[in-house]
Amino acid sequence: MAAITASMVAELRAKTDAPMMECKKALTEADGDLAKAEELLRVKLGTKAGKAASRVTAEGVVTSFVEGDTGAMIEVNCETDFVTKNDSFLALANAAAQLVAKHNPADVAALGELPYSQDGFGPTLEEVRKGLIGKIGENMSFRRFKRVSGSSKLATYLHGTRIGVLVEFDGEEQAAKDVAMHVAAMKPVALTSADVPADLIEKERSVATAKAAESGKPADIAAKMIEGSVQKYLKEVSLFNQPFVKNDKQTVEQMLKAANTNVKAFTLFVVGEGIEKKVDDFAAEVAAQVAAAQAAA
Repeated sequence: MAAITASMVAELRAKTDAPMMECKKALTEADGDLAKAEELLRVKLGTKAGKAASRVTAEGVVTSFVEGDTGAMIEVNCETDFVTKNDSFLALANAAAQLVAKHNPADVAALGELPYSQDGFGPTLEEVRKGLIGKIGENMSFRRFKRVSGSSKLATYLHGTRIGVLVEFDGEEQAAKDVAMHVAAMKPVALTSADVPADLIEKERSVATAKAAESGKPADIAAKMIEGSVQKYLKEVSLFNQPFVKNDKQTVEQMLKAANTNVKAFTLFVVGEGIEKKVDDFAAEVAAQVAAAQAAA
């Protein structure tokens, strides 16, 4: 049986980021063979990744990559805000955006099959993801991405790492960048009123109808109130009708016209949008752990 030294344990830990005791166990099982011990830990990390897969990933980052007339933006999720500052996690997210732009995968599953290696994991992006789950100890996932190529110029804006905007345009780059920043701040749902999804309009109409009914106004006046509310909503959520954030004396459409710029489309990603977050009751969790310990004693 080979002697397991502290330096061997330290070297394996530096390679895998696994806990000290796990490194020592793996080295003992591998009879001091560092490569074999590393492989044993990879297997254990994979198991840990499987256990983490059911945990909610409502935090994360939005990253983008643009090269010429091709660009991509992706949302990569994790469980806690702490991990969004982890260098390995950020490297994974940035690499994913670049892979989307360069290889045009059909969906998230296809993205995961693309060749990529990092932190000793690979040979695919999905294998790196699984490896980092074990290494970092949190679930993480590729939620959604948008890729654009060939039809227009591209501008991006990232507000920190939580909000990302990709704008397709013709004309002045600065005007397009200003629009991207505006979208991040005002969060329109469509370019124009005509583009607002029907389900959102119906939801707004339903709310307006309920308010009109409460007012007790005659039917003809109530109908005008409802229509007025819907039209007001459409202006508020359509990009071109919104007051421009840098100059509220003009709309975004007026600003673009003055800059001789045409915005064809935009994509807005907000981290965790629509994901139901788990709210932990820390006091209850501690109480449960204490009760379990007392019961075991």
